[in-house]
Amino acid sequence: MRDLEYVAAVTATTGGGGALWLGGIAVPHRRLVLRWLRRQALRLADGHGRDLPPASPWLRARDVRQITFHGSDPPKGLRAWADDEGRQDEALHALESGRPALLTVVDPAVGLHVTLAGWPVGPDRPLATPVPPGEPSSQGRDLTPCCSAPP
Repeated sequence: MRDLEYVAAVTATTGGGGALWLGGIAVPHRRLVLRWLRRQALRLADGHGRDLPPASPWLRARDVRQITFHGSDPPKGLRAWADDEGRQDEALHALESGRPALLTVVDPAVGLHVTLAGWPVGPDRPLATPVPPGEPSSQGRDLTPCCSAPP
């Protein structure tokens, strides 16, 4: 899998089905995807109700646009995932084996779903985003935090 590149994206969907692209990146290594996703999870959580931390200076990375959460569950879920070494290892192993790594947090007050995803791309893999959590799929693993699962 040395010839693969990796992409990551953060999206938000509302209960009405509207989707919003918050940002994304393409990088040459799975560890950089995970590093970027972890940074975005912490930025989104830390930006809840405050100004965002400064943008990242590394690897032409662009940080995602901030969104407002109406409850405290999504920031807690984002922090829990970013700070959990076991979940980080699971995400890294998913990417290593050619599957997407997905994290979805839910703001039940407004039906907002925020998904952080990373997946490999290359000559034998599509550039399209992976199937969102909750949809039928034969690949990927839903890494949704237990405390932020949809009702």
